[in-house]
Amino acid sequence: MSTADLIEIIDALGKPKVAVVGDLILDHYVFGVVSRISPEAPIPVLHVVREEDRLGGAANVAANILSLGGRGSLVGAIGCDEPGSRFRKLAKGLSLSATVTPARPTVLKTRMVSQNQQMLRVDRELLGALSQGELREVTQRAVKAASGVGAVVISDYGKGVITPESAQALIAAATRAGVPVIVDPKGRDYSRYRGAAAVTPNRAEAEAATGIDCGTLDGVREAGKLLCRKLKLKAAVITLSAQGVAVIPARGEMTHFPAQARSVYDVTGAGDTFIAGFALCVAGGADFHTAARIANYAAALKVARFGAVAITREELRRSVISAHEGFDHAGKVVTHDELGDALDEHRKRGERIVFTNGCFDLLHQGHVTYLNFCRGQGDVVVIGLNSDASVRRLKGPTRPVNEGDARARVLAALNDVDYVTLFEDDTPEKLIRKVRPDVLVKGEDWSGKSVAGADFVEASGGRVVFAPLVAGKSTTNLIAKAKAEAPARGKRQAAGGRK
Repeated sequence: MSTADLIEIIDALGKPKVAVVGDLILDHYVFGVVSRISPEAPIPVLHVVREEDRLGGAANVAANILSLGGRGSLVGAIGCDEPGSRFRKLAKGLSLSATVTPARPTVLKTRMVSQNQQMLRVDRELLGALSQGELREVTQRAVKAASGVGAVVISDYGKGVITPESAQALIAAATRAGVPVIVDPKGRDYSRYRGAAAVTPNRAEAEAATGIDCGTLDGVREAGKLLCRKLKLKAAVITLSAQGVAVIPARGEMTHFPAQARSVYDVTGAGDTFIAGFALCVAGGADFHTAARIANYAAALKVARFGAVAITREELRRSVISAHEGFDHAGKVVTHDELGDALDEHRKRGERIVFTNGCFDLLHQGHVTYLNFCRGQGDVVVIGLNSDASVRRLKGPTRPVNEGDARARVLAALNDVDYVTLFEDDTPEKLIRKVRPDVLVKGEDWSGKSVAGADFVEASGGRVVFAPLVAGKSTTNLIAKAKAEAPARGKRQAAGGRK
């Protein structure tokens, strides 16, 4: 299937509806800076800068379905407590709801993060199934949700919502309605998922469930076939991390789709993104092989971002095109209008937007350090890149050394960068007003000077931050050094030629 065929399928998906049933989790992130070791014990001290909540578990699957342009409903249980209240507030923003269980606390995962690297995760949860009354209520809601949808997702995190009884009741109801059930499984015993259309374990999960070594594709094929036979599946879809995904149908041969080349940043929520993309495509009429291939692109986008985040359909579309071009900048180099639409989605998820700008002509150590500082200030880093004409006006007729498209693509290959957009003006003032960043970053050499867009950002409740610079590292210095060394190189080459 060609790239054009995949794009046509993505564009034709429409707004299929998917019901998501499973365990609900509140993901809490504590971001900070580590600059010293505790005198009390050999552990790092995290100086907290900010904290935020995100939807986790089955709710992250539902959020991804909505972000990918589908319609979704969410069925699960959340505690009648303070974390539950925070969860419901986030879910309400996406028009999602959940059953409240007064006797059971909300599952809360707290991650301590420095420089977007997880240092520690603290889980607060009560293990075991829900009470009979709570489980009955959730199951009834799940069975009702299975009517009038294109697919049902069971997102099992082993937190008590998905039991053999609730899973079988849901699968039976969906089967009667002609709706495929797709399962993200948990544990070693998959018998509770018997009769589903497909399961989507990762390699380690498939190995644990079948006892078959999945270190090779032959082992993956054998494990998938066993799952299909034992559970009466139509297919087993096994995700293989850096090796992509394998679709093993009950009848026919396995199809392996290699991973899309990405710099892996954080795998948190990658399985949620995969099953959301897979279920959305199935609900939209795609076969399992096509759905898995498209979902593979979505999961690749996710691992290049930090935390449990949702992927948009436009980002997915650009990812497919980018992969065809053979360059890892999917969805990053955008127009101003595309950027505005993308940032609207990020704001809906409560993510903090960081903006900086510059020429970034010859990328060097100072740039990389600077952009890493930007990443530490929020969730989404946007670069306003001076166009070629703008650079010439600022730097002179011999600049830039690299044209705008090349500079943009190099920046987009960096993990710390989420979006790059070119602007034609001498200052980024107009672009900043469109971006509406929470944080505006400039180099510390701008401290005490007039910074374009600073008044607007601060008046809008944002802040201006000055980043430390690496002494002596600049494009101007690199060019000067190259010019100074050119005559000496010429003499050495000439001397070598006379020998």
